[in-house]
Amino acid sequence: MKLIDSGPVLLSLDDDGVGHLRLNRPEALNGMNVEFLRALYDAIMTAHGQPELRVLLLTGEGAHFCAGGDVKTFASKGEALPDYLRETTTWLQVCVQGLLNLSAPVIAAVHGFAAGGGGFGLVCASDIVIAAESAKFMSAAVRVGMAPDAGSSVTLPQIVGLRKALEIFLTNPTLSAADALDIGLITRMVPDDALQDEALELARTLAASAPLALAATKRLVWSGLGGRVEAQLPEEARTVSALSGTADSREGLAAVLERRKPHFIGR
Repeated sequence: MKLIDSGPVLLSLDDDGVGHLRLNRPEALNGMNVEFLRALYDAIMTAHGQPELRVLLLTGEGAHFCAGGDVKTFASKGEALPDYLRETTTWLQVCVQGLLNLSAPVIAAVHGFAAGGGGFGLVCASDIVIAAESAKFMSAAVRVGMAPDAGSSVTLPQIVGLRKALEIFLTNPTLSAADALDIGLITRMVPDDALQDEALELARTLAASAPLALAATKRLVWSGLGGRVEAQLPEEARTVSALSGTADSREGLAAVLERRKPHFIGR
């Protein structure tokens, strides 16, 4: 059953209770802007309203799962970027909260890049992550003069440990799927051509399980973080917005677009 069949985010529901949430902006590497995030929020809320939903499979169309924020859109805002990012991060927050609060388990199937607050953050907010062998993961926030968002300042340390999380955030390595598996960022690594089949098989296995037990288990594990994910989201948004108004942030965005090394000056 097609629930949302056009636009930057697609949603459908199979008869066996497997939902398919597809990021559908491949021409922009599924990069996130306000319009995209509004559509993502609508899709997640629509999923919340489906009593038949047993598990949600999150994928990206095109060459990449999600490259993070839409850098071209951000760079085009100039001095208005802090205001634009306040709106952007607000939508990203409610999307993350929607995934965390969804009763059905969320499985992310990652190919290509999962980067930035968008892609990397969605990985951290998913319950199970299956990645293709060629998949890459990168926080990338500090690289463009920003800070982590999408709740990852809480979720990543819980997933990989404090020291490893700080190393990832501060040094911005590009992690291979093997690296991500080794540190526990992902659940499983599979051959590229097996990604969709493996993810769908797992989704169907979970869909056949006791839904109330799955929902209760998911709730207990995430609430075991003491509610700190939701508590941290506003501070992440404030920090990202403030940083986006700095010269270093503008330089970072320009360097990405111009494919060169940034020169930061501390202002």
